[in-house]
Amino acid sequence: MTVFDELKARGLLAQLTDEEEIKEMINAGKATFYIGFDPTADSLHVGHFMALCLMKRLQMAGNKPIALIGGGTAMVGDPSGRTDMRQMMTVETINHNAECFKKQMERFIDFSDGKALLVNNADWLLDLNYIDVLREVGSCFSVNRMLTAECYKQRMEKGLSFLEFNYMIMQSYDFYELYQKYGCNMQFGGDDQWSNMLGGTELIRRKLGKDAYAMTITLLLNSEGKKMGKTQKGAVWLDPNKTSPFEFYQYWRNVADADVLKCIRMLTFLPLEQIEEMDKWEGAQLNKAKEILAYELTNLVHGQEEAKKAEQAAKALFGGGPAAGSVPTTEIPATEYGEGMQIIELMEKCKLIPSRGEGRRLVQQGGVKVNDEKITDIGTVISADMFGDDNTVMIQKGKKTFHQVRLV
Repeated sequence: MTVFDELKARGLLAQLTDEEEIKEMINAGKATFYIGFDPTADSLHVGHFMALCLMKRLQMAGNKPIALIGGGTAMVGDPSGRTDMRQMMTVETINHNAECFKKQMERFIDFSDGKALLVNNADWLLDLNYIDVLREVGSCFSVNRMLTAECYKQRMEKGLSFLEFNYMIMQSYDFYELYQKYGCNMQFGGDDQWSNMLGGTELIRRKLGKDAYAMTITLLLNSEGKKMGKTQKGAVWLDPNKTSPFEFYQYWRNVADADVLKCIRMLTFLPLEQIEEMDKWEGAQLNKAKEILAYELTNLVHGQEEAKKAEQAAKALFGGGPAAGSVPTTEIPATEYGEGMQIIELMEKCKLIPSRGEGRRLVQQGGVKVNDEKITDIGTVISADMFGDDNTVMIQKGKKTFHQVRLV
């Protein structure tokens, strides 16, 4: 099976331009391709997973990735998939976030010896002259055509700022710049980026002639991948200080039965033959598939040691055994804890609930346990003498969320 055929078999490719040429370039390892990441937070999240895994796969096949940090486009803000305008970020925040992205990307992509490039579009976008952009770039874009793009149509009723309206032009200019500077001949992006990507291809051909070689591919279900980065608790980050390896493992361990094989196919590097065998699994076997998915992805992001610790901790907890050290833990000074805390106050301190109202609802509905004992009274005090010999208690929220509290 060729590299291109495998990408299709894993469900990673959707719309393409010039499919035969793209197939030939990817299979021959001759593609220099880019994917952009706007640094809107100080960590990548699991919604970026598909793009990172795709870059790794193509690099393994001899193609050259360019990871584009959107230090410039982050100042404009991508309207795709949003109902309102992004909060404006300072230059200092954007630069800090960009540095965090770089460190995390190195777990997926080999940047040594020119095998991949890491660039920041702030290097060219911030130096552009406004009038020059209007004359040289803006003249290549039809406003009527831009307004038919899904990323703009969905915002027209609530309001679309002129700042955001320029995002398509900025992203298109990225491809034009990367094509000229680095010979980038291919771009990948989510299905919600299709119009922006076509804009880049069209800009290259209009500015450099019809023979200019530039192609676009979108990732199938990438918008669904972005949703994967969100849970009821918030985002699932790749930074272990924001989402612990155990929480990361548990996130994937708890995917829906209908999604587990799809995630294994798209996100892991297990052989397709092995995955095809799993397609026959059902019932309790799907739990085994979820454990495989959780271990493989935790290993990819956090390393083998953390993946094993998270796996062992999960088995200990769900098998009724003692809690392992990988379970998320909040340490509280014994002097601060005093005689004890009410359960809702303690859960709030551990960031297990977004509000006290939510905490009351959980307790009253029987969704909270402490040391495996159900708590139903919102006035219950978790006293200091409830902590074991190791100075810990275990809080369980629902069926799948565990959190350890340790007095120090």
